[in-house]
Amino acid sequence: MLKTVNILNKRARFDYEIIDTYTAGIVLSGTEIKSIRLGKANITESFCEFSNLELFAINTYIEEYSFGNQFNHKSRSERKLLLNKKELKSLHKSVQAKGLTIVPLKLFTNEKGLAKLQIGLCKGKKNYDKRESLKEQDTKRDLDRIKKAYN
Repeated sequence: MLKTVNILNKRARFDYEIIDTYTAGIVLSGTEIKSIRLGKANITESFCEFSNLELFAINTYIEEYSFGNQFNHKSRSERKLLLNKKELKSLHKSVQAKGLTIVPLKLFTNEKGLAKLQIGLCKGKKNYDKRESLKEQDTKRDLDRIKKAYN
């Protein structure tokens, strides 16, 4: 039906240790979904926050639609995320009690053409953790090169 859109937040996997992931729907206006389908969105600087037991994605950038008129959307605004009540309660408890944060990992469109946001319950990494993950990536890359050379 439609070309699928995958907008990743590569920085999140480097800065945070991801504990659990959820897939949430987003409340969007007409011009916002058109911009997302064109791939003109960015979630690297965004985060999620609770307000009255509702989850909002803050600081997500969705470029203004070029063919929009006076009814065009704001490029940076709060966007409500849609999750089950049970998931919202568990996320709210873990954020308050354990000091974890919720970070968007991937913005994509499903087979019906609806925009979804994959969010992760995350714990921040320290500098030495980041260095360890870089070392693991380097060794994995070197091993893959060696395996490819012998095959």
